[in-house]
Amino acid sequence: MENNTPSRAVRYFGNFVSYVFHPLFIPTYFLLYLILNVPYEFAGITPWQLQLRVFSVFWLTAFFPAFSVFLLWKLKFSESIFLRTQKERIIPYVITMFFYWWMYYLSRHFNDQPLALKYFYFGIFIASAMGLVINNFIKVSLHGIGVGGLLMAVLLAGIMYPIQNIFWVSIMIVITAMVISARMMVSNHTNKELWLGLLVGATTQTIAFFWVL
Repeated sequence: MENNTPSRAVRYFGNFVSYVFHPLFIPTYFLLYLILNVPYEFAGITPWQLQLRVFSVFWLTAFFPAFSVFLLWKLKFSESIFLRTQKERIIPYVITMFFYWWMYYLSRHFNDQPLALKYFYFGIFIASAMGLVINNFIKVSLHGIGVGGLLMAVLLAGIMYPIQNIFWVSIMIVITAMVISARMMVSNHTNKELWLGLLVGATTQTIAFFWVL
């Protein structure tokens, strides 16, 4: 009988990729991408203020949602901090929806940041809302939603701005393939759940792009 259990090295690689490209880090990564590629869109703020902006995005879109999940686990509202069941994901979905909506609301009133952040924040908000609905029927992959949304956001930024985006799109395709492969190795998601996550992430960014602009 063939043993399909991944080796220790494969599991290590899969977990490492899963942590580095955790869905909660995606907003921070996209902001850093914009800082590198369209720095003129941040001309109205000082370097120190820009660093604070990056920190605030990480704080609101990664730290607070992650801390909320930790509290839910400690208070016994979930059996695992890894949210392995659909039921355990309901409250975290609602929490991230709140923070993502707040980021979109703030972005509508800031004139010193790229317009791309408006469609991106709106996109991740509706992705979390759609994920919550789909979660009632199937455990859609959060990593799939994250990298699918980031890939599409980078593609759309190349349409919006006159930048040489082929390199970054290529990098994102590689990252997307790595993340999906990693989740196949170390998660209990089916291929259907992973591909559905990619579709949700990419579709919601596209909808947000045309809606906001």
